[in-house]
Amino acid sequence: MKNQERIYNYILESLEKKGALLFSLIDPLDHKGIEEIIKTTKNVEEVGGDLILVGGSTGVQGEFLDNVIKSIKQEVSLPIVLFPGNIGTVSKYADAIYFMSLLNSRNPYWITRAQMLAASYIKRIGVEPLSTAYVVVEPGGTVGWVGDVDLIPRNKAKIAAYFGEVAEIIGFKLYINDAGSNPSLGPIPPEFIREVRKSINLPYIVAGGIKTPEQAKNAVKAGADILQIGTAFEEDNSKRKIEALLKAIREEGRKRRGGN
Repeated sequence: MKNQERIYNYILESLEKKGALLFSLIDPLDHKGIEEIIKTTKNVEEVGGDLILVGGSTGVQGEFLDNVIKSIKQEVSLPIVLFPGNIGTVSKYADAIYFMSLLNSRNPYWITRAQMLAASYIKRIGVEPLSTAYVVVEPGGTVGWVGDVDLIPRNKAKIAAYFGEVAEIIGFKLYINDAGSNPSLGPIPPEFIREVRKSINLPYIVAGGIKTPEQAKNAVKAGADILQIGTAFEEDNSKRKIEALLKAIREEGRKRRGGN
């Protein structure tokens, strides 16, 4: 049986030490092949990234998912956490899983029913569940469409803040705001992040559209604890690109901790 709090404690301890974190999201269907996936994950580890997420909104499951995770683990020692698109995005080879509830879905399947269907299997295989409240912001991308989401307008950050308060009161461990993969409107605005940050004490993850050090800096400065980045590293998985984004994240994280 795996330690059921190991990855959660690792996240909390890393935040305490570093101030802000980088999670690299790998959607295997968006990469050219396993060689590119391995290159991305090795580069993330070598420059000092914090965690690898594997998953996607569609088609990432079964033997294919198992093989991707096993291949990464042969080369990389960072924790691997599943980012599930549905109940099939589960693998015993992962260290943990975002056990997510899509709070602003119109369909109860994505709020509690998929979770009900998957829970006993996740317990049986011993993958650590990270209880995660997930709220999608416009434009939402594929996850917004698949999840039948009432997208949070970008000028209505208070709504996302209220969802964050709900998540905290219910007892979720993590809170994510996601604009969707490669959003046409760009990343979630700093003023939106700042409004949510004022309302919650949960580790706050911001995802979708962050591609430049300036965008990363602004998101962390506004209050994001963790940046979840995928498309930027699909487009350019060089160490130079990853290191530049990580440097911006760490610099703002140190300021938050009172460092220079």
